[in-house]
Amino acid sequence: MHSSGGSALRFNTTGINNTATGALALFSNTTGSSNIALGLSAGANLTTGSNDIDIGNLSVAGESATIRIGSGNQTSTFIAGINGTAVTGTGVVVSASGQLGAATSSARFKYEIKPMNKASEALFALKPVTFRYKKEVDPEGVPQFGLVAEEVAKANPDLVVRDKNGEIYTVRYDAVNAMLLNEFLREHRKVQEHDAIIAQVKSNAAKQEATIARQQKQIEALTSGLQKVSAQFAAASPSDAGLEAGKFGTGRIRGGGPAPQRVNND
Repeated sequence: MHSSGGSALRFNTTGINNTATGALALFSNTTGSSNIALGLSAGANLTTGSNDIDIGNLSVAGESATIRIGSGNQTSTFIAGINGTAVTGTGVVVSASGQLGAATSSARFKYEIKPMNKASEALFALKPVTFRYKKEVDPEGVPQFGLVAEEVAKANPDLVVRDKNGEIYTVRYDAVNAMLLNEFLREHRKVQEHDAIIAQVKSNAAKQEATIARQQKQIEALTSGLQKVSAQFAAASPSDAGLEAGKFGTGRIRGGGPAPQRVNND
């Protein structure tokens, strides 16, 4: 046990490995162990919790494995060693109560999972803008691109985050991105359906062209056959001279003249 400051660890009974620095630090702790408290009344509300770190924070009775920094009077935080340091991992998010954590996408943390369907159509009511933050937020006034949370709330209240007072604070850009993906996939499916229709039309057209080509060949074959038949008929018909001779012979017979005689030249 390590303590310094008036009434630090005042009521500790069986708790072990606690460190309390500051007046009233871990004042109410009784059985909690392995806690660290730094500052005036740091961890003073903790009673039985263990493995807590409280810096300038009263803590919560029975809480364990929790880090609390600050009393709630602080409005800005500066931590060295973060900005400019490249790392890989998961983005950190902050809840309305000030709790830090990493957003999860695992199904084991979710319920009422269902397709987004047309819910993403709220995007069509959003109005992207360019802007600059006020001087107290960004003294340099760097140009920004994004959305106005109040306008987004009109399109879909679920797309904004509110502060501890219930005031609109920021936009859930991660949710906007998911909606964008849903709309992309919906349009992609439409394109696939259109492509399938076009492919079917092309296939039908190709089949029709093949049928027309076959029919054209059949017509050409029929035409060629008809031409040959016509030529054969023409070859089998008597010549004009033969027709005249036939007419003359018939006329002699009808006129009573002598019948033609056959002469042997032997």
